[in-house]
Amino acid sequence: MAERFINTDADGNVIIEEAKKGLNPGMIVLLIVGTVLILFLVGNYALYTYAQRTLPPKKKKPVSKKKIKRERLRQGVAPPGE
Repeated sequence: MAERFINTDADGNVIIEEAKKGLNPGMIVLLIVGTVLILFLVGNYALYTYAQRTLPPKKKKPVSKKKIKRERLRQGVAPPGE
């Protein structure tokens, strides 16, 4: 519903102005962008949780024999044959 303002000008004439109530264009754009952003974040979270439940765990790379030998030497275990 429109709000009415009654004013008088310099000559004494009565002027009735109607101001429309409603959302301004900036607010509409803000609501649309906010809604899209929230939907994007909720969708990403849903996909992430779905992937965590359904995908198999990531395979680890095999450790090279060179690294195993180096780690044993660090721990003080003599390699076999020495």
